[in-house]
Amino acid sequence: MRWKCICAYDGTDFDGWQRQPNGGAVQNHIEAALSGIFDQKIQIHGSGRTDAGVHARGQCFHLDADWKHESDKLIRALHANLDKTIQIKSIRKVSDDFHARYSVTGKRYIYRIYLGRADPIDNRYVWDCRDLPIDIEAMQKAAEHIIGTQDYTALSATHGKDNDPNPVKTVHRLAIKQQGKQIRIDTEGTGFLYKMVRTFAGALYAVGRGRLTPDDIREIIDSKQRTHRIVTAPAKGLFLDKVFYK
Repeated sequence: MRWKCICAYDGTDFDGWQRQPNGGAVQNHIEAALSGIFDQKIQIHGSGRTDAGVHARGQCFHLDADWKHESDKLIRALHANLDKTIQIKSIRKVSDDFHARYSVTGKRYIYRIYLGRADPIDNRYVWDCRDLPIDIEAMQKAAEHIIGTQDYTALSATHGKDNDPNPVKTVHRLAIKQQGKQIRIDTEGTGFLYKMVRTFAGALYAVGRGRLTPDDIREIIDSKQRTHRIVTAPAKGLFLDKVFYK
C-alpha cells in the first residue's frame, strides 16, 4: 500500500527536511517513528528539501507499508512518537504510481518579514528587519519582473546542494501585502531552485528600502549572474505552504 501524507513542522531546531547522518532532520524523526510502529525499517520520500530553519505547513511525503487500520489510527500512533514540533495533518491511500516528489505540479511558499523587533514568539518565524520606511508599491512593481517563465539563475544559489540542471522555471504568482509592521510574500510556481524564494525576499526587500529599483531586478534576472547586491533572506521567515499535484 502507498500512503500520501501531509505534515507540518517548526523547522527551527531541525537540520532541514532531508535525512542526515546525525539524525537531526525532520525525515529522520518521521522514519524513526514509522519504523517503531511497523517494527521494520521504513523509508519515506518527500516532495523536496527544506533547509535548516525553514518551516512547513504542507510538506508532502509518501511511504509504502501495509496498514490494515484507519489512517487516523496511524496519525495518532505517529503523534505518540513524534516531537510536538512535527504534526501529521493527513494520511490517505493512493495509487502506486503516485510519487511525492516526481508527481509534483507546483508549490506555494510564504515568506514573512517584520519591521522592527518581533516579539519573542514570532521571532522564530519572521525576518526581523530595521523599522524604517519601506516602499511596498516598488516591491510590487519589482515582483512583476519576477513573475513568468524564465531563467532564474541570478535569483538562486545554484552552487549549492541539489543543483537543478534546468534554471528555467515558471512563477505564476508573487504577491506582497503589508499589515502594520508585517510584510507577507506569497509565491507559487512549477518549481524553485535552491534558495530561490529566499532570494526573492532579499531582492524585494532591497527594492523596498531603495537599494535597488524594479528595473534593476529586470537587469539582474536578464544577466543570469548572481550578484552581491542581493542577499539571501534568513531561513526562519520561510514556510512551505502547499504542494500541488494533479
